[in-house]
Amino acid sequence: MLHSPFRHRTDTRTGLCLPLLRLLALAVLMLGCLRAGAAEIRQYQYHQVFISTCRADPRSDTIRMYWKDASGTPLGNFSRLDAHLRSQGQEMVCATNAGIYDKQLQPLGLYVEGGNQLRKLNTRKNAYGNFYLQPNGVFVLSERQAYIVETDDYQAELGLWNGVTRYATQSGPLMIVDGKINPRFDPASANTVVRNAVCLDAAGIVTLAIARNPISFYDFASFLRDELKCSDALYLDGSISRMYPTLEANMGPAFGAMIAVVKPHAGK
Repeated sequence: MLHSPFRHRTDTRTGLCLPLLRLLALAVLMLGCLRAGAAEIRQYQYHQVFISTCRADPRSDTIRMYWKDASGTPLGNFSRLDAHLRSQGQEMVCATNAGIYDKQLQPLGLYVEGGNQLRKLNTRKNAYGNFYLQPNGVFVLSERQAYIVETDDYQAELGLWNGVTRYATQSGPLMIVDGKINPRFDPASANTVVRNAVCLDAAGIVTLAIARNPISFYDFASFLRDELKCSDALYLDGSISRMYPTLEANMGPAFGAMIAVVKPHAGK
């Protein structure tokens, strides 16, 4: 058994029936949603901020992380990821960048893909940058469950996590822990940028979310908790962040790793 503060939220999941909702054009950024495969893509307006989300159930949807192609070159963007997936008979439902990375497009912390650890857990604390804001944490995918775990907790039970982790990305800070917004976030902060995050609700449903115009840490966390009902959330990255499908998905710099919800390619 996994002795984690997050275990009970995934071990006791109940089924969730997602309604079929009408498609709205992304270009006008109106409220709405669409069912793409089994995942649900929605657009929100929260105060003056437009937020895109992709909601998926790890028990029934295929959620994966991708970093490099077969030659060892970082994929870097959604176009190359899409081509990579199509060569394998799959296609993207939605995708976003999977966390903070260095100048060589290497994840700054733990990264696991297909059960293989490609980057080790980063336990450093006294350093500059959002990654090191405490607590930071790890988004983990096992065969049919998802977890958001504080880095210290992951480190304390490393053997157990190594046994169940199929995909993982480490980032920081944790935005919400057990329904509580990170106390380091200032409600009056003027520090606003584009931001993306991954969060889990009490049923264990995964939501990838991006604020497509500037927002503070506190306001973004408030949206994830109050509007999406997320009990735990991990910040992924800031102003470089993008999400597929959106109009600006393939604009901007290359990424390190990416998180994607995928499905079999319709042509296969």
